Amino acid sequence: MELVINKKDDIVMKILHFFVTEENYKPVILKGVQNEIWLENFDKDPKLIRININYIHNNIQYDNDLYKANVIRKNIGRKTLSLRTNVLNLLIDANDDVKVTDDKNIFTLKVNKIGDLKRNKFINKIFPGIKEKLDTKKSDLNEFVKLTNELNEKTFRDEQKMDRVFKEKKLFVTKTLIIINVLVYLVCALSLIYKPEINTLITYYGANNYKLIQAQGYLGLYRLITSMFLHADIFHIFFNMYALYVVGNQVERYYGPKKYLIIYFISGIVGSLFSNVFMTSNTISIGASGAIFGLFGALAYFSYNYRAILGNFLKGSIIPVLVINLCLGIFISGIDVFSHIGGLIAGIMTSIIVGVNGKDQKPNFNIVIVLTLLIGFMTYMLFIK
Repeated sequence: MELVINKKDDIVMKILHFFVTEENYKPVILKGVQNEIWLENFDKDPKLIRININYIHNNIQYDNDLYKANVIRKNIGRKTLSLRTNVLNLLIDANDDVKVTDDKNIFTLKVNKIGDLKRNKFINKIFPGIKEKLDTKKSDLNEFVKLTNELNEKTFRDEQKMDRVFKEKKLFVTKTLIIINVLVYLVCALSLIYKPEINTLITYYGANNYKLIQAQGYLGLYRLITSMFLHADIFHIFFNMYALYVVGNQVERYYGPKKYLIIYFISGIVGSLFSNVFMTSNTISIGASGAIFGLFGALAYFSYNYRAILGNFLKGSIIPVLVINLCLGIFISGIDVFSHIGGLIAGIMTSIIVGVNGKDQKPNFNIVIVLTLLIGFMTYMLFIK
């Protein structure tokens, strides 16, 4: 007995195959939603594609369906912190009498046959490869199986890529940085015991102060880095190292050791520059907090790129911690809030430059230029202050 592929199943499979294999959309898991498939790609517009297999009998039913799609769209937008979440709404089984209307954020198209999708001017504009890649011929069993296998293979490759990003790894950079910080603290503490009359942190080990840097000229810029490894007391180093352990391990796992170190040191240097430019002449700035805030920025950028997977992690964990710590720096004396702000800005910008693992991102040369100009301008301000 010869098996015949259902027309609706054939259309859905071809649409799924195109958007998943050619446009890198991924399925969205939604509870309680039946006979409709949602796809997401937050690097594109529209970010969401909805394939609705439910039968739409009349315009009253269509209006209710559009309302439901809007509710889901807004929920996904809130969950993923997406300011503008547009939807391509494809109705696979709608009565000919149903007249579709475009919502502000939802473009609806009835697809009774694949040709309806290929001929649409709007679809061709946003997906220019659809004419060549989408086959209008009805699939036989072999073709249908081929499409299914290719779709499964693409999904499997994407899952493997995600596994490589999120799997447990051997971490050593964060531990090494913590050991270096602790050793430097112990050396400084012993030095102060034997030579209490000398401000060892400033004179010998390179605390951050713009007057000292100006006195040494460009050779004094080493203080932008050395100050990142100095701490005032046991409480200072304990809280910084605890934060580095918690945040640093996550950033190292997600970005890898090379990108991690680039983010860490650029964030620390920019944080030191912000501290010099905006703080007073008698302010001595030390500590790893500028670099740590850069790691917070990197984790926030990573979470934003994987917001469909991580859900409310960015909104529920990262942002509140950042806001609380920045507010503490503003209202509690002795905390170098400008170093925190500079480190956070540099951490986000550097993360954009080095890119997130598992995402096919093109190098952002505009951010490279902006970050270079920022460092150059802040260095200039440091010497003319």
